[in-house]
Amino acid sequence: MQLEAIYHRPGNSYCYPYDGHTIHIRLRTKKDDLQVVKALYGDKYDWDNTVREAELHKLASDELFDYWQTEVDPPHLRLRYAFELVAGEQTVWYTEKGFFKERPTDPLQFFDYPFLWSNEVLQPPAWVKDAIFYQIFPDRFANGDQTNDPDQVRPWEDSNPGPQDFYGGDLQGVLDRLDYISSLGVNAIYFTPLFEAKTNHKYDTTDYLKVDPQFGDTELLKKLVKACHDRGIRVILDAVFNHCGYWFAPFQDVLKQGEASRFRDWFHIKQFPLARTPRPSYHCFAFESHMPKLNTVHPEVRAYLLDVAQYWIRECDIDGWRLDVANEIDHEFWREFRKACKGVKPDFYILGEIWHDAMPWLQGDQFDAVMNYPATEAIIDFFAKGTIDAEQFSFQVNKLLANYPQQVNEATFTVLGSHDTPRLLTVAQNDKKAMLAVLFQFIFLGAPCIYYGDEVGMTGGPDPDCRKPMVWEEKKQNRELLDFYQELISFRTNHRALQEGSFQIIYANHRQLVVQRKHASEQLYICFNNSEQEETFSFEWMQQDTAPITVLGNGTYTIEKDEITVSLPAFGWMIVRN
Repeated sequence: MQLEAIYHRPGNSYCYPYDGHTIHIRLRTKKDDLQVVKALYGDKYDWDNTVREAELHKLASDELFDYWQTEVDPPHLRLRYAFELVAGEQTVWYTEKGFFKERPTDPLQFFDYPFLWSNEVLQPPAWVKDAIFYQIFPDRFANGDQTNDPDQVRPWEDSNPGPQDFYGGDLQGVLDRLDYISSLGVNAIYFTPLFEAKTNHKYDTTDYLKVDPQFGDTELLKKLVKACHDRGIRVILDAVFNHCGYWFAPFQDVLKQGEASRFRDWFHIKQFPLARTPRPSYHCFAFESHMPKLNTVHPEVRAYLLDVAQYWIRECDIDGWRLDVANEIDHEFWREFRKACKGVKPDFYILGEIWHDAMPWLQGDQFDAVMNYPATEAIIDFFAKGTIDAEQFSFQVNKLLANYPQQVNEATFTVLGSHDTPRLLTVAQNDKKAMLAVLFQFIFLGAPCIYYGDEVGMTGGPDPDCRKPMVWEEKKQNRELLDFYQELISFRTNHRALQEGSFQIIYANHRQLVVQRKHASEQLYICFNNSEQEETFSFEWMQQDTAPITVLGNGTYTIEKDEITVSLPAFGWMIVRN
């Protein structure tokens, strides 16, 4: 038994409350090292009457480790626990004090979860499990009001945008196209920034309390949100609180007044007078001089931004904020931000843009979830680029699932492309490979998000090419791809197993993959062949009372006892329900 590979620590993703009465306990061990893992647990003040034993199941495995989990309901909301580890004829006990050959008798030496406080449980809004998002870059989606177009707006059919170009898209255009958005079957919209700014992307805010006139006004936004809500569509907006725009009034005051400005401490000034070159004399987003960084520790800045956050919830009834550059803002600001937003709307969704391990922000006091960029990278690498095989892909996905609490995985935001990345079809260079990537996105844990136009086959390289105007001419749309998206959206919406069921990769070999999603009495097996030729492969099958049926896809299968053999064409897929 490789004791040095065994790891557990109460807290984070290893011991956490899933809800107001359930605690999840996890343990990491060397891959394929242990056959059985059990937890001995009970209440430290009533040990003899509450002591119980629970067997852990293997949650996931990567190239080095197995991750085990059990779910327990401590009767008094307190928990002391130890692990019994079995490898062949060897049994070892693991407690906070280390490893022992004999069963420990003193629970005071066990791992301790002191008390389950319901207000400390991370509980993302329940609606997010059911959400399918559609991302809109407003300047490029639809032009519904030409009277508010910026100067020198480009014709909509020009599909080679420059970084500074405007196309005239606006909120009226979105309102006019709600029938289309509804026809897709999505039930949530994510808008990139809407507030007044100088650029087309609006990440350089000049007025946080004003809708950019290029897009409309507050009344139009209010009308649009209500129209969405009437259709069962939630709306989340982009909050750019790490930095503002160069023309933000307080920053302009610092430019004019220098050290005498009452706003000087709203920003991170390195030296006066302010200079933009060769590098800014003030901290910015990256080194972009037109995006000065805000000092969110300053009481006035904090009060201002928290008021902004609450204002748009109260004024327009929005359902969530996506937080730009969220990891570069102090944690205490986000703690107050959560209280401010949830105080106005308890089921408000708080989504952080973090590209790396985000556990420090997911303790129940800051974000509900983060954008799942590590999953995006893995999906793109396996399905679109083909740079990793199925086993490597499974290792990356499983590691992600073990790194976060279950409720975080259920509420993460999964994209395959956005305004910041090349479009999926361009990366995949093949409709069928793109479809496999989308299929995995839709059967994965968390909320999938479609970047506008991906569903009709839009292409584009890195920014600004990925920000082309939406293709509305049907003859220029990929109708097969659009039908595929609509079919997947409908299927996910109608199967609880894809919204809140367990997720497990049960087969990963070469370029073939099988995922099991299970909820209540329903089991779904999603089979992928990410190969240029037809493939036949077999995997273990958990037969239930109901007869298996193919619900979607283009493959065939045969079943013999507890094994199913699947045949799939090149880049084929199939979903079998049992």
